[in-house]
Amino acid sequence: MQATRAIKCRKIALAAFMLLITGVAYSQTTQLPYQYQFYQKFNADVFSVNNKAHTALKPFFIDSALTPRYDSIMSSAKYPNLKSWFLRKVFNEHVFDVKTDDFTFYGDFMVDLSIGRDIQGKRTTWLNTRGFQAGGTIGKKFSFYTSGYENQGRFAGYLMDYVDSLHIVPGQAYDREPQSQTKDWSYVTAVITYAPIKQLSFTLGQDKHFIGDGYRSLLLSDYASPYPFFRVTADLGPVQYTAIWAQMQDHNAIKTDSHSGLHTNNRRKWTAIHYIDWNITSRASLGFFNAYVVPESDDNGTRRGFDANFINPIFFASSIGSSKQPGNSIAGFNAKYKFLDKHAVYAQLLLDKVQGLEGGGSRTTKGYQAGVRGADIFGVRNLNYLFEYNTVDPYAYTGAERLSSYSSYAEPLAHPYGANFKEMLGILNYSIGKFDFQGKMIYAKYGIDVTATDNYGKNVTRPYNSTTAAGTSVGQGFDTSLKFAEGTISYIVNPRYNLRVEAGAIVRQQTNDAGTVNTTWLTFGVRTSFRNLYNDF
Repeated sequence: MQATRAIKCRKIALAAFMLLITGVAYSQTTQLPYQYQFYQKFNADVFSVNNKAHTALKPFFIDSALTPRYDSIMSSAKYPNLKSWFLRKVFNEHVFDVKTDDFTFYGDFMVDLSIGRDIQGKRTTWLNTRGFQAGGTIGKKFSFYTSGYENQGRFAGYLMDYVDSLHIVPGQAYDREPQSQTKDWSYVTAVITYAPIKQLSFTLGQDKHFIGDGYRSLLLSDYASPYPFFRVTADLGPVQYTAIWAQMQDHNAIKTDSHSGLHTNNRRKWTAIHYIDWNITSRASLGFFNAYVVPESDDNGTRRGFDANFINPIFFASSIGSSKQPGNSIAGFNAKYKFLDKHAVYAQLLLDKVQGLEGGGSRTTKGYQAGVRGADIFGVRNLNYLFEYNTVDPYAYTGAERLSSYSSYAEPLAHPYGANFKEMLGILNYSIGKFDFQGKMIYAKYGIDVTATDNYGKNVTRPYNSTTAAGTSVGQGFDTSLKFAEGTISYIVNPRYNLRVEAGAIVRQQTNDAGTVNTTWLTFGVRTSFRNLYNDF
């Protein structure tokens, strides 16, 4: 318990440090926190044929192309003639808001308070989240953003099973009370960006990233928990280059860090990601991706030597190092074409040559994504749609050992299902006045492991071994189907910190030879924040 509390304190200290160090800097290039439903409000601009901005890498920066829409959204729910300070802060403004020629700062108290009912599970669910967000700029070259949340809650049955199996609240942090029905966890992000010129930025912090133009990503998604990273982004005309160096952890891996002397530290690994996005025309773009994962030590606790290729910023350089380096390299492509104004087709291709241990062989695995999306359909402003298909071969993203898998805190860094699946999904989103409506439907098929010794290729943290691995067909293993539908209605009280009253419903059915598990989950609450959290798996 003391160790987990210490880790929690270090995360909060990191957030405070990021906030404080900006006091001696000079800032700009403001990052817009990524949240899918909120980002849909920008679709008409992002997918306009007149927009030449790079759209695959998220979060976005609020540049000249997005500023008019952003300002319009932030003022969309204003109540005129409010003289009371308290009422202005609740309905119109940030709680703290300072603007000068050389310095800006805003800060808000954040809550996520909800009550719900898992009807089939006959359980009451609830969420009690208290937190903060703060951000701003100093000068023209530095910007910062930080947020922190303390959480307790109880979930529907399928989510409780997930948390109990991994000891992780999906996409947030480890559960501090694994033996309790009431889960307890924290969530912290903090970033600082330095942009010496408009075309170049450096970002340091703890957060998530997303690469792609769809709802899911087969390359890098924001599904897993936040991680510390350093990012470089350079805009070279039609080409945008991004390099990300990050430290990941796995709290479920065998504790062998002999250098600590305590054998209680989480096992660590390093991940290098390169992405080049090329805007061929204002309608078409093509992206090139590669990632390299290297464990800090092996399962015997022996530390690995330094590999210069890991920090080499040259694209694919991390993939041409010594074959004896026990890392995991994946590659991929991302493409988009605006076939009509505000409408686009998009696709991704994942390529992963999975390497086993010595004598364990190798296997080339693939993943595909294809989708279409658009804004203002039928001439209705802010009516958006998305249809998407995803499939990934068994054993993609896995490595020769657990720590070289493409994962963070035992959760996939790409698609929430891991691998060995097919998925079709559709999302309809509409904003009018102070109301947001969103509907989502998903149908998926995947193969799961029956026993603890099985490995049919869905769980990306299970090491690959050609002598024990099954075949190559998607869905192999315990054949399972998932039907998922979700609807939400939100009333925006204050868009400055996304304060809203929200009602939601989830209907979920998972079916295999063991039977059918049905979930009907109704929720109602008061929510804030721009976090992108997933429960659709």
